[in-house]
Amino acid sequence: MLQQARVLARHYSGNSIQWQHPYGQPQPHAAVARASVWFTAYPASTIAASPGTSVISTLAEERLWSAFQAIGIQGIHTGPMKRSGGVRDLGYTPSIDGNFDRISFEIDPAFGTEAQYKAMVAAARSHGAIVIGDVIPGHTGKGPDFRLAERAYADYPGLYHMVQIEPRDWGLLPPVPAGHDAVNLTPAAVDALQKKGYIVGQLHSGIFYEPGVKDTDWSATDVVRGADGVERRWVYLHYFKQGQPTLNWLDPSFAAERLVIGDAVHELGVLGDGMLRLDANGLLGIERDPTGRVWWAGHPLSLTANQLIADMVRKLDGFTFEELALPLDVMREMSRGGPDLSYDFVTRPAYDHALLTGDAEFLRLVFQLMREYGIDPGRLIHALQNHDELTMGISHFAVHADETFPFRGGRLTGKELRELVRREMYERLLGERAPYNLKFGEGVASTTATVVAATLGIRDLGALKPGDVERIRRLHLLLAFYNAMQPGVFALSGWDLVGALTLPAASVRERLADGDTRWINRGAYDLLGSNPQASQSAGGLPRAVALYGSLTEQLQSSDSFASRLARLIRARAQLHLQSARLADVPAVQAKGLFVLVHELPDNTGLEITAINFGDRAIDESVPIRGAATGSKAIDVLEPQAPPLDLGPDGRLQLRLNAFAAKALRIKGPVSP
Repeated sequence: MLQQARVLARHYSGNSIQWQHPYGQPQPHAAVARASVWFTAYPASTIAASPGTSVISTLAEERLWSAFQAIGIQGIHTGPMKRSGGVRDLGYTPSIDGNFDRISFEIDPAFGTEAQYKAMVAAARSHGAIVIGDVIPGHTGKGPDFRLAERAYADYPGLYHMVQIEPRDWGLLPPVPAGHDAVNLTPAAVDALQKKGYIVGQLHSGIFYEPGVKDTDWSATDVVRGADGVERRWVYLHYFKQGQPTLNWLDPSFAAERLVIGDAVHELGVLGDGMLRLDANGLLGIERDPTGRVWWAGHPLSLTANQLIADMVRKLDGFTFEELALPLDVMREMSRGGPDLSYDFVTRPAYDHALLTGDAEFLRLVFQLMREYGIDPGRLIHALQNHDELTMGISHFAVHADETFPFRGGRLTGKELRELVRREMYERLLGERAPYNLKFGEGVASTTATVVAATLGIRDLGALKPGDVERIRRLHLLLAFYNAMQPGVFALSGWDLVGALTLPAASVRERLADGDTRWINRGAYDLLGSNPQASQSAGGLPRAVALYGSLTEQLQSSDSFASRLARLIRARAQLHLQSARLADVPAVQAKGLFVLVHELPDNTGLEITAINFGDRAIDESVPIRGAATGSKAIDVLEPQAPPLDLGPDGRLQLRLNAFAAKALRIKGPVSP
C-alpha cells in the first residue's frame, strides 16, 4: 500500500485539482446535504442477486437502486471492500476482522472487481445517490507492508508501532507457537519490556481481550531474517486483533501518513466515492506521561491526524465521518477540525435503554449534556443497527466517573450511572430473558429486531407468531422514527430492512472461537429476494431469519416495514428536517415521554418529535418554546387528523398510545 500511495501521489502533486475546494474546517451541513439517508451495507453478509453474481454487482443492481430510491435512500456505505487479511509465504490469508485489516488498495476479489465497483458508483449516481467508502487510519492487516517492515526494508518499519528487541533480551519474549507468526505477550512480559525502555507498557484497553488469546495489546514476532540478512524479533502494538498491527502516526518517515492519505485519495479519485468513514480514528497517538500513565485514548495526535485526513478529503471534494465512541468533550474538540460528521454512539445506547426500560430519563439527560457541550445533532449519523454490537461503553460517563449527574430524583456519579444503565440493559438483553443475544466486550451482540424482541419479553424466536412479528415491526419502526425525525443523517442496515434475527451461535461456532460474538448479528440477507436457494452469503455467513421479507416483497404492500419507512423518510425530506436545528428538549413528567423541538430551515416553523417509549398511553401538556400563541400543530404523518391547538400558556397537549410517536409541524416564523 505504501508503494501504491507513492505512485498515486504523482497524479496529484503539482496538479490544480488540489485547489478547487475549501478544506480547512469541517462542513457538516454540506455533507448532510449531499446524502442524508444512508443504507449501510456489510459485504460479507450480502447474498448475491443470483448464483455467480458478485457482491458488488448485486449492490449495483438497477432493481435494488429503484427500491432504494423508492424508500428515500441517498447513499450507500459499502463497508470495507479492499483486499484484507495477510500474506504468509507466497499466499494470501483471509481477513480476521470483516475486512477491517486492509492490505491493499485493490478490491477484494471475494466481493468483485474495480470495474464493478465503478459501475456501482455510476448506478448510485443515476439515482441521485453517492457511494461512501472507508479508510482505516489506525492499523492494517499483515500484508506486504507489514512483512517488509518485519524485514527492516527501507522505511517500512516506520509504518508501524513496532520495536526491534535486542537479541540479548529475547529471553523476555515467549516462543511463537507452531503454525503462528506471532505470540501475544503476557502482562508480566509487557512490564519487563517497559522497564527495559522498549515500549510504553500496558494499555489495559480491554479491546478484544480474551484469556489465552489476547491478554495484552502487544505481540512479538518470531525470528525474521531481514532484507539485510540480520535476524530480528519485533514487538508490535495492536489495539484490536493480533493480525491488525497499529500504525505509527509520529515516525520521522511519515510513512503511515503517506499510506493512509494515499488510500483516501484512491477511494475518491480512482473508485469515485463521495464520502469516507474514518474507522477507530481516535486511537492514533500513544505515550507514557510523567506519572507513568499510558495515554492512548483521546490523544492530541489523533486530532492532528484526523485534521490531515479530513482536510485532504475535503480538498478533493469529499467528506468524512468518524465511527468511534468518544466522550462529549473529545467529540467537541474533534468537531473543530476533523471529520465532517460523527456516528451517534452517544444517544444509541440511551434510546435503546429508553425502549428496554420504558423510561427515557437517561436519553433526556444525554441530550441535555450534548447541548451543554455544544454537540450539534445535525452533524451526527443517527443509525439503527450496524455491523458491530450494540455498544454500551457509554464513554462520557466512564471518563467523567467522579462527576455527578441528576438521575431519578437524586445524583449519581458518572461511574454509578454508567453501571446502573448497563446493568439494566444487560438484565433485559442477555441470559434467560433473551438467549439469542450474546455479550461482546462492554456491549451486546444483537440485531435491532432482537433488541425489540427482548423488550417485548419474547424468549423463543423459533415460536414467533404473526402477531409477534407485527409487534416487533411496530417497535422497530418506533426506533426508526427516533433516528429519522431529527437533524443529521439517518442510517439503516440490511439487517434492519429485512428484520433479521441473530444467528444461532452454533451456526458460526468457528468464527466465535476468538471471543468475537458479533458474528451472530451479521447473518446473511437477500435484499432483492432473487436468490432464495442460497443458504449463505459469498462471505460464508448463514442466511438469517428475515421477519419482514425482501424489499421486493415489502414494497408491494403499503403496510410493510419498508413502505412505512418510506413514508417516514418522505415526511422528513418534505420538512427538510435533516437541516433543522435542535431548539429545545422540553422537561416532561411521564417517564416514557421524549420530546424534541426543532427549528426548521429558513425560519419556516417548528417540528416537534414526540415519542412514547413506554407501554402505557400518555396524555401530557408540554411547553413548546418559540411557537406563537394560537398556533396549530399539524400531524406530519397523518395530515388528515385534527390539528392541535397551542394553548395561551404555550403548551401543547400530547396524547400518545403505548410505543407510539408523532411528528408535528407548526408553521410560521419562530418567536424569539
